[in-house]
Amino acid sequence: MVRSPFLRALVLSCLVLFLAACSRPEHDSLRLGLANGVTTLDPRFATDAVSSRVNRLLYQRLADFDDRQQPVPALARWERLAPTHYRFRLIEPRPRYDDGHLLDAEDVRATYMSVLDPATASPHRGSLKLIREIRVLDERTLDFLLDRPDPLFPGYLTLGILPARGLAEGRDFNRRPEGTGPFRLLARPDAGRVVLERRRDGQRVEILAVKDATVRVLKLLRGELDLVQNDLPAELLAWLAHRKGVRILHHPGSNFAYIGFSLEDPVTSDRRVRLAVAKAIDRAAIVRHLLAGRARLAGGMLPPEHWAGHPDLHGIDYDPEGAKRLLAELGHSPAHPLPLVYKTSNNAQRIRIATVLRDFLNRVGFDVAIRSYDWGTFYGDIKAGRFQMYTLAWVGIKSPDIFRYVFHSRSIPPAGANRGRYRNPEVDRLIEAAAVAEDFATRQRLYRRIQEILLEDLPYVPLWYEDQVAVVRDDVAGYRLGADGNYDALAEVHRR
Repeated sequence: MVRSPFLRALVLSCLVLFLAACSRPEHDSLRLGLANGVTTLDPRFATDAVSSRVNRLLYQRLADFDDRQQPVPALARWERLAPTHYRFRLIEPRPRYDDGHLLDAEDVRATYMSVLDPATASPHRGSLKLIREIRVLDERTLDFLLDRPDPLFPGYLTLGILPARGLAEGRDFNRRPEGTGPFRLLARPDAGRVVLERRRDGQRVEILAVKDATVRVLKLLRGELDLVQNDLPAELLAWLAHRKGVRILHHPGSNFAYIGFSLEDPVTSDRRVRLAVAKAIDRAAIVRHLLAGRARLAGGMLPPEHWAGHPDLHGIDYDPEGAKRLLAELGHSPAHPLPLVYKTSNNAQRIRIATVLRDFLNRVGFDVAIRSYDWGTFYGDIKAGRFQMYTLAWVGIKSPDIFRYVFHSRSIPPAGANRGRYRNPEVDRLIEAAAVAEDFATRQRLYRRIQEILLEDLPYVPLWYEDQVAVVRDDVAGYRLGADGNYDALAEVHRR
């Protein structure tokens, strides 16, 4: 156990300032504390983890996924009438919008047509461009016609359904969301606070951004928060394990943490540089010490239990001498280091990880400069391609079509999320072949081959799959964690 000034200060703060810790809260809302706030409440634009998870509370979707990441009906069932023709039929009873009208096929069509409209500039357009036409047959039935076969297509239809009327009026759904999910928006007083009302019983739930992990935990103990989720350092979790009045929930996670590179940068476009980065990092030590063992080493984007995952891939082994040899080929060493600029968010845990990564890299012959920014600035830079190297995590990956969205040469922004400008014709070919393969075993084999090539090319260095962790007050019941870290259990959580 690491004894640090941080930990001693935390204990002292609790003794001095929070003698009444774990007293019952005086508010009626249930409050979830997070490191980051909501960016958008419009599902057409939600790409960050918090926004995507909160949008699941406000809106319903045609399809969702089971534990094996296979698509299952949510609002609708479907049948494949032809390789490029799917028919969806909304399940009764259909939910109602707040104005009283039942969600219907026209709402579905209008939502997806809005995303497909280039003027909307939705980041989800790239993965849905295969939709050639949407035909409404009646209020419950509609057909999707595709420009190419894709057996995975139902799994793409996970966007929250907006009302056609609001879309036609040009409503700002970020400010005035209107969905049919288990919650409605009551207030959004500032960027760090969202107040929701649970439809079935009127229970208020507040989602608050509290960037500092120590402050977040102290608010939990004081009763100003009822639960906190993720972004807590190992020593803080170890300390909380011995506190009365709270309990720690844990679930193996699927969120994929990685190092990304610009492949148009004159330095990081060299595979030897990327491989040296990968070999220089002792991932197991980071998981053990910084993440308290609450992560699994990753070999690819999809975890091994995913049907398209690759259980034989384990990432790049720690090999600092090998990293030094690669850098020596480029004329660099600890005495003559290679400069790199590494971007990350200003979240305390991410900065700690960045600092450790920098130390590993500098030992072998890099000279890493860390640039940390508030989340909005950092994420904006990554989406715009303004980076040399960065760390992030893909959250809630369900469909293996993520490979098209992230690595296909035609998915360079704004068409997709190929932010590093990776181009490999063989990967393009395999992505396209996997999308049309009718046989399950063939699709699985092709997706595994894609992951093998990606591990060889290293547009990303796989790090780990972070576990999901929540700390909950003992007077709160019904909260559970999923592998992707969603907040769906807020629909059932209650105070004892």
